[in-house]
Amino acid sequence: MNKIIKKCCGLPMAIISIAGLLVSYRTSESKEMWERVRKSIGTHMESRPTLEGMKQIISLSYNHLHHYLKGCMMHLSFFPEDYVIVKNRLLKRWIAEGLVAEIQGLTLMEVADIYYNELVRRSMIDRADDIISWRDGKVETCRVHNMVYEVMVSKALDENFISLVGGPYEGMSYGRIRRLSIHGGEEVASIKTATSHGRKNAIKEMKMEHVRSLSVFDLNHIKVLDRLGEFSLLRVLDLEDCMGLEDKHLVHVCRMYMLRFLGLKGTYITNLPPEVGGLENLETLDVRETDLRDLPKTVSKLEKLEHLQISNKEYTECWIARKGLGRMKALRMVNTIVFGNDYAAAKELGELQKMRELALDIRDPDNPYHNDVRGTLARSLSKMYSLRWLSIGSKVCRDNDTLDFLHDLDMPPALLQYLKIGAGINKLPNWISSLNNLVELVIAWTYFVGDQLFGPICKLPRLKYLRLGSNCYKDTELVAQTAHTFPALKYLFLNFNIESMEAVRFEENTMTELETLSVSFWKGELNRVQGMKNLASLQEVQLAGQKGNPALNCAMEQLKTLNEKRPGNQMKVAVQYQ
Repeated sequence: MNKIIKKCCGLPMAIISIAGLLVSYRTSESKEMWERVRKSIGTHMESRPTLEGMKQIISLSYNHLHHYLKGCMMHLSFFPEDYVIVKNRLLKRWIAEGLVAEIQGLTLMEVADIYYNELVRRSMIDRADDIISWRDGKVETCRVHNMVYEVMVSKALDENFISLVGGPYEGMSYGRIRRLSIHGGEEVASIKTATSHGRKNAIKEMKMEHVRSLSVFDLNHIKVLDRLGEFSLLRVLDLEDCMGLEDKHLVHVCRMYMLRFLGLKGTYITNLPPEVGGLENLETLDVRETDLRDLPKTVSKLEKLEHLQISNKEYTECWIARKGLGRMKALRMVNTIVFGNDYAAAKELGELQKMRELALDIRDPDNPYHNDVRGTLARSLSKMYSLRWLSIGSKVCRDNDTLDFLHDLDMPPALLQYLKIGAGINKLPNWISSLNNLVELVIAWTYFVGDQLFGPICKLPRLKYLRLGSNCYKDTELVAQTAHTFPALKYLFLNFNIESMEAVRFEENTMTELETLSVSFWKGELNRVQGMKNLASLQEVQLAGQKGNPALNCAMEQLKTLNEKRPGNQMKVAVQYQ
């Protein structure tokens, strides 16, 4: 081992890459493999460490990957350098590209997750900061070290795995194009094709008939969008944040009958044509943060669709559940679907037995039949045994009983890891205390009093993240009592917007494992945070609010005093002024 480290010349990236390789060879029979690795590094790296020497070590790590991981690594060259990649987006793309093999007893997403974790373990992919949002909870992201990225681009180009256009790839020459990723605007998006005899050509001169995968990053107006009708064999189309996309382009998209992945997040489309129902091979549809107001009824014909995400730029949910929902039995994730007065849709929801992630928005409180529909929803949710992630709330209903039907679940989803309750309910359901797999809980707009908030959840054995949002509580003081042990709680986020709230208080020996406390101060409420000294494991406090807010200033002074009393164990304090 010392000889190998010596050859890395103390360079952190070289050591990390080699460590990621050697971690797979830890048995007693691995000595021979370690010796082969040492010899493979080469002597010139030891005497003259260079960028090329670093790339040699990264290439060595890549060459020792299993064959099924090499394609996943080359696929990272689709994204621009330094791009922060949302993990779930990456995994779904791997699947659509055919890079993930089936394993009996596991879903393809579970297999892809195994691939991802292996690449992280080998330091080929770096975890990035999680994105924390009230809407989606904790969203994992990743990135690739610049040097690893360069090596992956080089290998992907050498093997004709991908064709890159724009930015640093301007003027590169390609033959048959199968996977195309465009990293720049039209002004830099030019290319030399194999038949152009070295003459620079714009994208309009490229041959698109063999392209299987197209990704466009950060573009406004580019000719490739006007040529979408030529991509007849496309399986992956990722146009996330492509501002140049217009409704007229979707006519061509709806004729891509082999399409498996369609990413239109962050675009300005206003209407999805009914012909989208003809994309019989589609597995992923992402139309979040668009200008859509609904999906066409024909979407129920997408019987292979597994992942559906939809919202508009106003962050209002806009897919209204209708009769025919039960045809979409392949669905594993839906975020978000609106339930109003359609009894048939509420009943058919229970037929989606593969569902793992589900976000519901409840509407039509004035409908005289809404109790029948909600009772049916309760029966349907009781049948969804595979649920791991459930968000249920209402953007329009602020009644205290909007979610009371949750008390009527005969069989709560025992495998739940994430739960968000975001509308009125008279108390937390009794079954919530039985959710032994629950890791993350979000509560808002419930108007609880007394011990209704902490009491039912304080014994959950795996609850790690607790986020308390607007109007989740309406008493003047919220108390974390000594009896509220929260055995696994690491992160508590308080984002109250309640004028009556005067204090949050932590008693001795409460939340003994809490490491991070985040508090957002709003004008006119939450005057005090008391007892932070009683949080024995607290390591970080995040504060947010307007400059000059008395409650914020008081908390800062309290933390300053606490840190003065623990010089060898200082808490990290971060303040964000809004």
